[in-house]
Amino acid sequence: MVVAPSGPCNADRVRSGAEIATSWGLSVRYGRHVLGVHQNLSYLSAGDRTRADDFSAAWCHPDVSAVWAARGGYGAQRMVDLIDFDALRAAGPKHFIGFSDTTALHARIGRELGQVTVHGPVMGSLAQLTDPPSARQMLRLIMERPVPGMPLCAGRTVVAGTGTGVLIGGNLSLIASDLGIEPAPQQPSILLVEDIDEEGYRVDRMLTQLQRLGWFSHVEGVVIGDFTNPGDADLLQRVVADRLAGLGIPLVSGVQVGHGDRNLALPLGAAVRLQADGYSGRGVLLLG
Repeated sequence: MVVAPSGPCNADRVRSGAEIATSWGLSVRYGRHVLGVHQNLSYLSAGDRTRADDFSAAWCHPDVSAVWAARGGYGAQRMVDLIDFDALRAAGPKHFIGFSDTTALHARIGRELGQVTVHGPVMGSLAQLTDPPSARQMLRLIMERPVPGMPLCAGRTVVAGTGTGVLIGGNLSLIASDLGIEPAPQQPSILLVEDIDEEGYRVDRMLTQLQRLGWFSHVEGVVIGDFTNPGDADLLQRVVADRLAGLGIPLVSGVQVGHGDRNLALPLGAAVRLQADGYSGRGVLLLG
């Protein structure tokens, strides 16, 4: 079922995305307020309680096997505390799919329910996602049983090494703004970060904030996804190396996950292995 936990949605984009999902053999339903707009705050699809209730209702519907965010934007942090997680727990595991603003939902679902969620394209972006590898990976994660060793994504080695752990993360801005709400990782983890429209100094500030809090204590590797429209791409790469290379853990950048034309779906909460080869210069994230 498609829900709008964040901002208002473009109807044509959502319907076009639903057509793509239908072509994959999925039956698409819509939450009550998918195409709504908050009467006072036009950057939200509906009130916080309404969006939380829509999310809970979608998850608890007996015929629904996946809850798919219609778009990102802003607003998930406002409603996530109002979700009835006891009801979600009783309803059993469902796929949850989305990225960007839904980072807050991925983190809370993982913590409350202990299940894997899919960091992948929102419904409103599926029609623009004409990249075959992105479509194939999404289908493999939601319609098949992925096996250990399955390659998930690849990029450029910045710091060589191998790390294993649970895949966590998502949008860097959302991770940083959830500090004090969501706890730092308490088990060996591989961190994914991506973002959009962020200047180098702001990325520096967020990574520095995480470091000062000791947030990386249990992080065994970092995957840098797309930082779309960064202002100065070269500066951003230098910032990432400056802030993270000294951690002594494998670091891979240039991974095609995020707001770019290719957005490979990744299983947050799953055991993964990050192999960053210093000889070939290639880093690969594998299902663990």
